[in-house]
Amino acid sequence: MTTTPTTKPGRRWGRFTLHYIEMIVAMFAGMFALGLLQSAVGLDVSHTGQPELWYLSMAVNMSIGMAAWMRFRGHGWAPTLEMCAVMFAPAVPLFPLLWLGAIDSDGLMLVSHVAMFPLMLAAMLRRLDEYAGCAH
Repeated sequence: MTTTPTTKPGRRWGRFTLHYIEMIVAMFAGMFALGLLQSAVGLDVSHTGQPELWYLSMAVNMSIGMAAWMRFRGHGWAPTLEMCAVMFAPAVPLFPLLWLGAIDSDGLMLVSHVAMFPLMLAAMLRRLDEYAGCAH
């Protein structure tokens, strides 16, 4: 995706912002819809009893929602997979702290979700032309 010299900066950042919002909506849609499906078929896991599995399951659900939307909007596999990796990146390094008892399942959820949004933004800024350069 390239930017033409005639692309106005305001429009460029508007596209970028719209895509960021779309990613948040797609992330939550995947998390809720696929989470409900998991519960309906008996595949739900306990937030407190199995926090690692619970988080990984939620990250997969969020990734599926975002990947589906990104592919629908014409994004390639590299940026799609980068955005999906962001769903896992904040929590996995926290697992050892969970195992050592330094944080609990609520701490895992809080820290990983707070970190997720700036990490999504960083992934998008890394490919600014992908997300702001032209409409999909």
